[in-house]
Amino acid sequence: MEEEMLQQLRSKATELLLREEWIQAINVYSQLISLCQQNLSQPHQTSDPADRLSKLHKSLSLAFSNRADARSRLRDFDVAIEDCERALEIEGTHYKALLCKGKILLNLNRYSDASHCFQKALFDNQSNGSSETLQGYLDRCKKLEFQSKTGAFDLSEWVLNGFKGKSPELAEFIGSVEIKRSENIGGRGLFTTKNVEAGTLLFVTRAVATGRGILPEPGEDADESARLVMWKDFIDKIVEASMKCGRTYRLICTLSSGEREEDLGVPDISLFRPEADELVFTKEKPDMGKILSILDVNSLTEDAISATVLGRNKEYSGVGLWILASFINHSCNPNARRLHVGDHMMVHASRDIKAGEEITFAYFDVLVPLRKRREMSKTWGFQCNCKRCRFEEVFGCREELREIEMVLEFGGSDKGALVFKLEEWMKKWVAKGKEKGYLRASFWAMYSEVFKSEKSMRRWGRRMPAIGAVAENVAEAVGADERVVQTMAAEGLRKSSDGGSTAEMERAMKLGRGICSKAMKKQATRAYLELCLVQD
Repeated sequence: MEEEMLQQLRSKATELLLREEWIQAINVYSQLISLCQQNLSQPHQTSDPADRLSKLHKSLSLAFSNRADARSRLRDFDVAIEDCERALEIEGTHYKALLCKGKILLNLNRYSDASHCFQKALFDNQSNGSSETLQGYLDRCKKLEFQSKTGAFDLSEWVLNGFKGKSPELAEFIGSVEIKRSENIGGRGLFTTKNVEAGTLLFVTRAVATGRGILPEPGEDADESARLVMWKDFIDKIVEASMKCGRTYRLICTLSSGEREEDLGVPDISLFRPEADELVFTKEKPDMGKILSILDVNSLTEDAISATVLGRNKEYSGVGLWILASFINHSCNPNARRLHVGDHMMVHASRDIKAGEEITFAYFDVLVPLRKRREMSKTWGFQCNCKRCRFEEVFGCREELREIEMVLEFGGSDKGALVFKLEEWMKKWVAKGKEKGYLRASFWAMYSEVFKSEKSMRRWGRRMPAIGAVAENVAEAVGADERVVQTMAAEGLRKSSDGGSTAEMERAMKLGRGICSKAMKKQATRAYLELCLVQD
C-alpha cells in the first residue's frame, strides 16, 4: 500500500515537473519526501531487505533534487541549494543534484563553485551520455570566470550583427573601485583606486530585478497608467527577490533610503563580490516600507541620458535596481557612463579618471544651461554643487549668456551668429580648457544645429572652431556623449563619402571609447556610431 502511494506521488510530481507547474510540483515532492522519511524512520523497517532501503534512499535523493530544480525555476535559490545538499548527503555523486546545484551557483555568479559541481558530475557520470551537456556548462564557467577576474569583455560580434539574437552572457566584475565617504555631498560614493583611461570598465553588475515595456508617448492618457503598472511589477519582483534570498535583501539594505545618510556605514567592496562569505548575510524578514523607500531613491531608468541601452528601440523603456551602481552620485561634469546589456549594466569611464577621484553619472541631461539643470535636479531632491555648476554660477549672471538663453528659448535666430558671439565672449573672459568645455556643453544644441547645417557652415564655418576641437573639448569637460560624438561622426562620414579626409571620423572613434567602452573593438564602435546616426 505504501509502495503504491509512493509510486502515485512520483508519477504525479514528474507530470507536474514536465508541465512546468513548479509550485504544484514542489508541494507533491514535499509529500513524497515526507513519506519516504517516515518509512525510513519507522523501527520495523530496520529489518527490511537492503534493496528496499536502497530504493527508498534513491527515491528520497531524487525527490530532493527534483524539488530543488522546481524551486530554482522560481528563483528560490536559498532553499533550492539546501535541497541539493540534502540529496548529496544521501548520495554524494547524485547527478541531478550536482547538475542543479551547479546551475544555481552559475546563476549566482559563483563560477568556480559551479565548475566544481559540473566537474564532479562529469567525472562520476561519464557513462550516462551527459558529458556533452556538462562540458558545455564547464566551458561557460571558464569563460565567465575569466571575464570576472580580468574584466575582458567583448561585445563586438553582437554589435556588428546588429544586436540580433539574445544579448551576450556576461559575468559580474568589480574593477579598481571602492566605496568611501563623498566630500561633495556628505554621503557615500564610489571611487577609483587607480588611474583609469576613458573607456575602461569599472564594474559589471546584474540587476536585482527590472521592469520593462514599450510605453505610450508622454502626455497621453495611457502613459501614466502604463508607468504605474510597470513600477508595480518592478516592486513585486524586488520584494520577491528579497524574500527568497537573504543576501539580496542585505545588499539592498546597504543602500540609502534618502534619510540620515550620514549615519549609514560604508560597506567594503568585497561584500558585493559573488563569492562573499554567506555567513555575513543573516536571515531577516524583508521590511516592505524600507524597500519602497530605497527603491524610490536608487532605481535607475534604462532610457536615461547618462546610459546607452544596446539593442533597444526608441519607444522602449525600463527601470531596474543595480545595487553597486546605486552608490554612484550625480555630477554635471560626469566621468562615467553605463551600458545596459540585457539585465547587466556595464559601467565604464567616459573620460580619464585619476586615482582617488569619485566616479559620477549624469542623472539627467547635462548638455543644457545651468538654469535648466537646476530645475531638473530639484525633481531628484538635490542641488548639484560640482565644479562645473560652481563655475557657471559665477558666469551665469553675465548678460551675454542670459541673452543667448532668451534667444534660444524663443527661437528664430541665426544659431551661427550666437555660436560666434559665445566664442568671442569666451576669448574676452579668458575662459580656457574645461571652462570653455562647460559653456560649450551648456549650449551644445546650438553648436550641433550649426555643425549639421551646410548653410550655416558655409556662412560661419571659417569664423568658429573646428567641430573636432569643440567635441573633444566638451567630452573632456563633461565626458563623452552620443550627441557630441555623433555630430562629429556625421561630418566624418560626409567627408569620407565625398572622398575627402576622415580625420573627424577618426577623432569620433577615439571619443567613442567613452560611449561604448573598450568592450567594443574599433570596427564595432564605428558600426555602433553609424547605427546611432541612422536612428537619430
